[in-house]
Amino acid sequence: MRILKNIILAITISVGLHAFAQQTPAPAQTETITIKGATAHIGNGSVIENSVVVFENGKITAVGDSASPTKGRVIEAAGKHLYPGFIAPGKSLGLIEVNAVRASNDQDEIGDFIPNVRSIIAYNAESKVVESMRPNGVLLAQSTPKGGRISGTSSIVQFDAWNWEDAVVKEDDGIHLNWPNSFRRGRWWLGEPRGWKPNKDYQKRLDEIDDYFHSAIAYGKGGQSTKNEGFDAMQGLFDGSKHLYVYTNGEKEMIDAVMKMKKLNVSNIVIVGGYEAYKIIPFLKQNNIPVLVRRTHSLPYRNDDDYDLPYRLPMILVEGGLKVGLQNSSSSNFQTRNLPFYVGQVVGQGMDKEEALKLITSNTADILGIGDRYGTIENGKSATFFISEGDALDMRTNQLTHAFIDGREISLESHQTELWKRYEEKYKQD
Repeated sequence: MRILKNIILAITISVGLHAFAQQTPAPAQTETITIKGATAHIGNGSVIENSVVVFENGKITAVGDSASPTKGRVIEAAGKHLYPGFIAPGKSLGLIEVNAVRASNDQDEIGDFIPNVRSIIAYNAESKVVESMRPNGVLLAQSTPKGGRISGTSSIVQFDAWNWEDAVVKEDDGIHLNWPNSFRRGRWWLGEPRGWKPNKDYQKRLDEIDDYFHSAIAYGKGGQSTKNEGFDAMQGLFDGSKHLYVYTNGEKEMIDAVMKMKKLNVSNIVIVGGYEAYKIIPFLKQNNIPVLVRRTHSLPYRNDDDYDLPYRLPMILVEGGLKVGLQNSSSSNFQTRNLPFYVGQVVGQGMDKEEALKLITSNTADILGIGDRYGTIENGKSATFFISEGDALDMRTNQLTHAFIDGREISLESHQTELWKRYEEKYKQD
């Protein structure tokens, strides 16, 4: 009887694991593949109608029109659309599975200044959240720690792997700094008036940041008898090998951050959020500061802001001459799968569709420092792209038929598509 119980328990566990397991990562590309006839949205603003794209060994070897020769296995894609894999920056994908379950949450660690905390070693390549990105064309992301003043160090990953070693595209690409606010909301639960008020601790917080950076600079010059892992991690900011991602939305805060970091010889600065960046476009352009702007599906911050400012903000910044990418500022990682539809919102406000596409392809790739390999469909770059039945920026027509990461043809199944197939018959109308 005891043996029978153990058998039943083992079967139950194995069935449960199978039901919730991620799709098996695809094998390496072994044959030359040609995608023929699709409208190719290159990702740099150009389009090739009736295109021919050839790739082998994970790399694109030819991109042309219908007159170009085909090789190997041919995928007929006439009437369909070909896009580069979309890239999601600044999200803790793979670091948190269920918000309410602390054991599945590795996006935040104890401490305010922890640049040595590396997100990549906690990245869960078999996350169901990560898997759910792929059917919408989001194939890469910057896995980013959260919390504290300096949250830690991010890495860039692709979404088809067994483990973080296989997933990593660019390891330890940048450090993430949450800039303090010069204004704060009144804490009504403590008897303070509601609304915004100056933050009396703002300068104090700036001094803390300044002290930490100066200590890291002094450490880098040598002479210390003890090792400091935090200061070690900071050295990449001063030699240009790492980016500094500064999370802030206010006009004053952005100016303060850029000016202070420039004085500290931090060369690669990226603003994340940038809600009021439209007020200081000449300043940001002069200092060559790119912006990963907040998601468009959101409300204005203030009552006197234009109601459609969040919808138009990326277009305003692009028209001002800034390098702009799009970041999902929602607290939910699941919502990152809507990244292409945030871009579709900007198109609805009048932005050219191919220029808008750059917000989640070539622009983001360039900002993250992977533009030499990803972000566009060009000869010599990674074969990371997907075929859609229609416009990938429209949730009604973004229906993927094929997707490839580094030439590997990946599954588009997820736990959500499995549930959809299971229950579609139950609720189908006669």
